[in-house]
Amino acid sequence: MSDTEILSFPQCFVCGSENPMGLHVEFVPDSEQGCRAEYTVRVEDSGWPNVMHGGLLFTLMDEALAWALCYAGLRGVTARGDVRFHQPVSPGSRLLVTGRIVERNRRLITARAEIRQRERTPDLVAELNGTMFVSDVEK
Repeated sequence: MSDTEILSFPQCFVCGSENPMGLHVEFVPDSEQGCRAEYTVRVEDSGWPNVMHGGLLFTLMDEALAWALCYAGLRGVTARGDVRFHQPVSPGSRLLVTGRIVERNRRLITARAEIRQRERTPDLVAELNGTMFVSDVEK
């Protein structure tokens, strides 16, 4: 089985290529302990008019934490997440989503994800500090 097959989750809401309702986001490795993806906000991602739903921002960051683990050869689930939203995001915005492992302590991993406006890289949209539980989820 190739690495591509191992890192394929076709029905995943965020990254699944075969999920017709999904976001179809492709995460790629970015440094030894991290990953990155780009996403353009769609109108249907809105909560309030012309504002991306905060739950979807959280979902993108949660997925970034999971992919950071995957690219480190691990599998895990989110045990805890502390999110901060810094600014609203409008449809059409191009986002850069990053995730990285900060620390590992046995089966618990501290990880961090960020979303930034792609056009204005210093503009932090949201951040997630999370604890991931390394599990025996089938690869």
